[in-house]
Amino acid sequence: MVLLNGRKIQKHVEGESGLTVLDLALKHEVDWGFACTRGTCARCRCLVTEGREHLKEVTDAEWDRLEPEELDAGYRLACQAVIKEDGPVTITHKPYF
Repeated sequence: MVLLNGRKIQKHVEGESGLTVLDLALKHEVDWGFACTRGTCARCRCLVTEGREHLKEVTDAEWDRLEPEELDAGYRLACQAVIKEDGPVTITHKPYF
């Protein structure tokens, strides 16, 4: 189960292995800002407060765009963070602007 906290909506959805957090948000009509889907704009930046272990490893695009301190704190790019397995995950959209 994934809890997505978008700008105007909060939804509990079933996680789907292989989909990104952004894919899940869009599929379930959660208001989630984004512009590029390549990991360069960071408008989809989010904070994973529970279940980081259920996501695939941080991508090169995330290492390039986010600061090490952000990654350590649990920030990811929703367009890059891929669900790898079932499990509770809580994610909040936290763009810079």
